[in-house]
Amino acid sequence: MACKNIFTFHNHLNKLRREQKWFQNWLLEGYSLRQLHNISGHSIRTHKRINAYWLALTPPSLKLSFANFKYLISDGTYFHHENCIYTIIDALSGLILSYQFERAENYALAREAFSTLKKAGCEPTAITLDGNKPVLKALQDVWPNIIVQRCLYHILRQGTSWLRRFPKDPAARALRDIILTVTTISDLTLKELFLKHFVLWEQTYGTYTQSLDGHHKVWSDLQKARSLIINALPNMFHYLDDPKIAFTSNKQEGLFSIVKILFRNHRGVKKANRENYFRWYFYFKNKKNTNYFGY
Repeated sequence: MACKNIFTFHNHLNKLRREQKWFQNWLLEGYSLRQLHNISGHSIRTHKRINAYWLALTPPSLKLSFANFKYLISDGTYFHHENCIYTIIDALSGLILSYQFERAENYALAREAFSTLKKAGCEPTAITLDGNKPVLKALQDVWPNIIVQRCLYHILRQGTSWLRRFPKDPAARALRDIILTVTTISDLTLKELFLKHFVLWEQTYGTYTQSLDGHHKVWSDLQKARSLIINALPNMFHYLDDPKIAFTSNKQEGLFSIVKILFRNHRGVKKANRENYFRWYFYFKNKKNTNYFGY
């Protein structure tokens, strides 16, 4: 009191934590700047400044024990045909183990994602993915002994797309009926029934389908649907032997659908900040999951 001076201490970290919470709500909950203004009392300009500050930073890495993750799901998705996000998640917990933000889903992208996980100590037992050939090649180069489970939903979606909704050709109608059952196979009995129906179809229509003019769009798509099943058969039913193997990549498709909805709400994000936008989204998503699962 004798010196007549007053000293104050400001904890800058607390201020940053509070601002990060508003940034997290904007990112994960999809709040608009006006909604955040109404909730927080801060001006829209302040929230713009907060978002710009965090988007300019790269989020920290969560410490995960990658050796514990044995069952994976991998897939990629495109945003307005501009960029591709390729992610690898844990099939059991939904944790996002790796994500790449590039121009296209190709061999180099997948090889980098798989190699990064391997260097971190991940040696998975099985992985569920679609039939992208460059991705499959990259996977075999990194983990040659891994069990590959083809996503049954991708087979269903692609097969029925090629065969049309109301095919006129008897071969196409019969094959469509078979493909529509792939996601309902829950035991060995249904597996044998599926195989029996497809073998019967192949005996009846296989030679006919191969003889069709491949330059014709409809016949070409029928041939593609046939090849889809033949090529996928060796890796379609591993999940019946090990229930921990995911038979679809729907868990990852759900992640992508939410990301796309939220990103549409914030489509004003500059291109230079988009990669960090998704990095922060996956960081907050993982942080939420690690608290829940105790990783």
